[in-house]
Amino acid sequence: QVQLVESGGGLVQPGGSLRLSCAASGIIFRLNTMGWYRQAPGKQRELVAAIPGGGSTNYADSVKGRFTISRDNAKNTVYLQMTSLKPEDTAVYYCHKDRSPLFPMEYWGEGTLVTVSS
Repeated sequence: QVQLVESGGGLVQPGGSLRLSCAASGIIFRLNTMGWYRQAPGKQRELVAAIPGGGSTNYADSVKGRFTISRDNAKNTVYLQMTSLKPEDTAVYYCHKDRSPLFPMEYWGEGTLVTVSS
């Protein structure tokens, strides 16, 4: 059974930082591209950042230079370090396992709420 469990969300002031974590189980973690998506109220879910098992990362333009995605394959965990947070970063953040030819199923975590407000 595949599980993606996010943690680290919460309330932070503008300009602050948070680190999200996603612990994965039930998959061969190191061989899968992992990512973070977010969905703000009334908006579509959007890709924030993605990181393949070995290779270059990918970021949405809106978070480049502020957010950093990383992974620890030994711990089956992917992280999203968020800095210089803005009110428009407020959203539910979801951990995601991408499809691939070798592993065609995609999976989602349940999400963690990030609220940026003074």
